[in-house]
Amino acid sequence: MNDAVSITRDLVRCPSVTPADAGALGVLERLLKDAGFEVHRVTFGEPGTSDIDNLYARIGTEAPHITFAGHTDVVPAGDETAWSHGAFSGDIKDGFLYGRGAVDMKGGIACSVAAVLQYLADNGGKPKGSISFLITGDEEDISVNGTIKLLKWCAERGEKFDHCVLGEPSNVEVLGDCIKIGRRGSQSGTLHVDGVQGHVAYPHRASNPVPDISRLIVALSDEPLDRGSAQFQASNLEFTSVDVGNTAGNVIPGQARAKFNIRYNDNHTQETLRALVEERLAKACGNRIRSRIVWEYSNSNVFVTKPGTFTDLAVSAIEEVTGRKPELSTSGGTSDARFISSYCPVIEFGLVGQTMHQVDERTPVSDLEKLTKIYRGVLDRYFA
Repeated sequence: MNDAVSITRDLVRCPSVTPADAGALGVLERLLKDAGFEVHRVTFGEPGTSDIDNLYARIGTEAPHITFAGHTDVVPAGDETAWSHGAFSGDIKDGFLYGRGAVDMKGGIACSVAAVLQYLADNGGKPKGSISFLITGDEEDISVNGTIKLLKWCAERGEKFDHCVLGEPSNVEVLGDCIKIGRRGSQSGTLHVDGVQGHVAYPHRASNPVPDISRLIVALSDEPLDRGSAQFQASNLEFTSVDVGNTAGNVIPGQARAKFNIRYNDNHTQETLRALVEERLAKACGNRIRSRIVWEYSNSNVFVTKPGTFTDLAVSAIEEVTGRKPELSTSGGTSDARFISSYCPVIEFGLVGQTMHQVDERTPVSDLEKLTKIYRGVLDRYFA
């Protein structure tokens, strides 16, 4: 069966915990090949990481070109005995479909595939432009052998995307309440403060980094990075751990470290953000405190799809099915949309995310049916 419920069940029954594929991409490959898509399975890897299987499928050769993106990998089920239905069973009970990935995000992928297959069946088997699918198996882990490399592979083949719908579970409470049009960037680092180790009874012979790192944490935390922007809430710097590596109660430590993460908006780039924090740190240190920041690599840049024709047609399709006008939001963490945004405008709209990554992850069957209708409405409007 090519309906969203059947496709979701088939996908959920594949225990594709990152980096395993467990047959999930094969489910999509068979459906899309039967519908006339040219399908490619592409594996990427690099030293120190697991090889990841990815799928790219396209039908049509002309513009406009809309692509549906997503990931078939899922997080571990945890204690499977705590699930009321098997974590990979795809069971339906009281109107809900259960299983890891039902919400995040095999259900969203299934709805997009079902909608596209319906659209093609009603339009002679061919779109008025092009439709494609960008599906990875590396979103829930380190995201180095998935969408970011699949997009580069597509670009090297001459593929050009005009717009993208990413089926992440964007809705907060009910289907139709939220479209994600952007995400803040993420940048992590570790603050190091150097002191001089010594005996606690002779503090004049030592230099204690603990009070100093405390002052620096307060200084960097207290002053806002910005006051937000037109599309984004304010950036925030949060310290997440402090450590001196000291097991002795009578020794002043020689160094203290504090980890932090910054979620930043479009007032900054990675470079300007780092420079701002370094400048504030130098000011707080003065000429006495010896400190430095070791920045971590980040591929999570800020992005935003400005409201316009594409977001308008998505809002219209959602309103028609749900009766709700969704909020255009930039809240939440990161997603593969951060990579796609470098190639074309992208929006995120999928199922309701309340049970994602939880025991008994589940979605109403009615939401799968409605989301399919919404995606179909997007296609009708897009190619009108």
